[in-house]
Amino acid sequence: MRSTLQPAKYCPANEIAALQPDFADPVAAADFPQTILRFRNDRWAPTVGLGDLSDEQWVAHFGRFQPLEGSLPGPLALRYHGHQFRVYNPDIGDGRGFLFAQLRDGAGRLLDLGTKGSGQTPYSRFGDGRLTLKGGVREILATEMLEALGVNTSKTFSIIETGEALERNDEPSPTRAAAMVRLSHSHIRIGSFQRAAYFDDKALLERLTDYALTKLYGEVPGDNPPAQLLGRVVERAADLAASYMVAGFVHGVLNSDNINVTGESFDYGPWRFTPLWEPGFTAAYFDHAGLYAFGRQAEAIHWDVAQLAVSLRPLVEAEPLIEQLERFPALYGEAMVRRFCWRLGVVQSGDASAMIEAAVRGMTASETPIDRFFQDWRGGDPRQGAPYAGEEWAEFREAIAGFEASGPKDHPYWSAPSPCSMHIDEVEAIWGSIDKDDDWGPLHAKVASIRDMGDALGDAPPLP
Repeated sequence: MRSTLQPAKYCPANEIAALQPDFADPVAAADFPQTILRFRNDRWAPTVGLGDLSDEQWVAHFGRFQPLEGSLPGPLALRYHGHQFRVYNPDIGDGRGFLFAQLRDGAGRLLDLGTKGSGQTPYSRFGDGRLTLKGGVREILATEMLEALGVNTSKTFSIIETGEALERNDEPSPTRAAAMVRLSHSHIRIGSFQRAAYFDDKALLERLTDYALTKLYGEVPGDNPPAQLLGRVVERAADLAASYMVAGFVHGVLNSDNINVTGESFDYGPWRFTPLWEPGFTAAYFDHAGLYAFGRQAEAIHWDVAQLAVSLRPLVEAEPLIEQLERFPALYGEAMVRRFCWRLGVVQSGDASAMIEAAVRGMTASETPIDRFFQDWRGGDPRQGAPYAGEEWAEFREAIAGFEASGPKDHPYWSAPSPCSMHIDEVEAIWGSIDKDDDWGPLHAKVASIRDMGDALGDAPPLP
């Protein structure tokens, strides 16, 4: 939550040791030719006691991966399986990243520092274990925008350019390389449970369940820990799916190895924000069937959570798991109302579902951009001079009339002529400035603009 970001003392942890020795493999980071600091998240670093690191210390830890005192003695590449575009793959795991450290924030929440582009691991297969600098820049933009729009997301903690030239098929090559560190509330995935079930390792399944409940959710396991955990994941995953829709975000690769059991969004590859409310909009050029299209994300996430239920079957009968899974549609609908009203800046009341459906029909019929709509209707009243007098908006005008503003809209952001958006043309322009002229100014300016929008929106509503 933005309003609760508070400096904290450094509090290292190594809770992941409870899942060893059959959960992860010790690995070593690549020895990079260079380590040029390009981005450090000075807003989130103080929350885990790392805000006072010098740039030299920062690079030593997050470019050379010298262990943080008291945390993991060395990096661990996590083992997991997963359904990738609905096809089960037992040959995956951390192929270009690892768990670098664990630590706690001031509220005692356990957090991970994980990497991307830090070198090869036993799961790299034919990959080089590297990340393009463009991929790192794109992840900064994705996580900053999602955080501002209230999505429960990992944070891009550090980007360090490594001086290597990479060959890639999907961008001009050779291209620059980077090592990224993300701050995340765990890297335990649905695919982590799938792997344990695949090997019929009930002991690991039990340890994973206990770890997730006690270390990640802070709960005491009850009479049925697997169903208890699944219930929490269903709640968080339904909220995540709704938050994507209200943000106009398309993750692109909602495989079960990319779904965290805390319901936190992470691991951004071919993501996009859709300009219009277009259910068929896809982010990944290889998603030919539109499996993970904008309008199918709730279905995809629900399907992934069902795979967690299947993985927990060795520990419990099916009925209590099915009961938890069946809660997803209703929870998703409730989350859509809660989050849509929050972004619109109105008090949740009356028939909010009908109001949202009218808004979607209006945006679709008039081809009004999503960001433009939320900017123009902030607080439930149209911006002066905004073009919403047409017949396509009549239903929404009537539906919104009964809603009250949830607070003042005197933040300067709301009077700006254009909303803050993050569409592909701007992403490419920001990268182009870095690639051609090594000009990082547009990136820093965009991050500042995004954070300004986040301050204007305030904190997203918590789960009930």
